Amino acid sequence: MLEDPAAPIELINAAAAVRMRAYAPYSKFLVGAAVRADDGSVYAGCNVENSSFGLTICAERNAVAQMAAAGRRRAVEIAITTTGGHAPCGACRQVLSEFSRGLTVWLVDVDSSGKPVSADRTTLEVLLPRQFEFGESE
Repeated sequence: MLEDPAAPIELINAAAAVRMRAYAPYSKFLVGAAVRADDGSVYAGCNVENSSFGLTICAERNAVAQMAAAGRRRAVEIAITTTGGHAPCGACRQVLSEFSRGLTVWLVDVDSSGKPVSADRTTLEVLLPRQFEFGESE
């Protein structure tokens, strides 16, 4: 059961649901992510592995790509669901920084059935304190 009353249940549930659709035949490590855009809309993505590991798409980048494809350019919050409540990889942290300053990140631990059991709140600035920036972004 999630104990933090500030935890965004809708966002966490969207991430948990899409996690169950992850394609992870190699690692068996399912990840779901749901990002809330600045207009309140939610976009979800799961990890999609490939036998050529470098072509694997992480859940966080998949969710951000869905948001961008819908025409949104600013994220305000993301929930990431894994067994163990793991933080995103460095590449995902950098991609998230392209679309947000001040992003709230919820690291959600799910049980073996995929049900959220705990959520830790952090920020992108904590996870990536000195992100790379090349000039001005839109």
